[in-house]
Amino acid sequence: MRHGKSAYPTGIADHDRPLAPRGEREATLAGEWIRAEQPPVGAVLCSTSVRTRETLAMTRIDAPTTFVEDIYGGSPEQLIKLIREVDDSVDTLLLIGHAPGMPYTTWELASNRYSEPAEQVSRKFPTSAMAVLEFDKSWADIDTGTADLVSFHIPR
Repeated sequence: MRHGKSAYPTGIADHDRPLAPRGEREATLAGEWIRAEQPPVGAVLCSTSVRTRETLAMTRIDAPTTFVEDIYGGSPEQLIKLIREVDDSVDTLLLIGHAPGMPYTTWELASNRYSEPAEQVSRKFPTSAMAVLEFDKSWADIDTGTADLVSFHIPR
């Protein structure tokens, strides 16, 4: 999931920018969609930025959460490395980050790059958007092209 739409207050560093009202609304919708349409989230990896923390809060997802500084500005290689460290007792992971890390990582993991969800991801990965990937391996075995991109949802 990419964080919700952020505000741009004067004099605030990028890492510390909060959500805009639209971002709060869309993150709330994202959480409703996750709870209604997806398996229960077993763990969350979230960037340390203010807007990702606020996005998580607005989703009302209540799962063990680890805040990871490297998600902010993280490359696909860095994000995949973090995913590989997830304990196999976790069935569903929610990763909340930024662009371009989230769309690029989604693209790297997807084995079905000619599917409709992949086409949507390649066009635009807006704020609060979520890519749902499935795979049948241990977290430690996830790698480029090992997951199926099954849906792409933009809460509006």
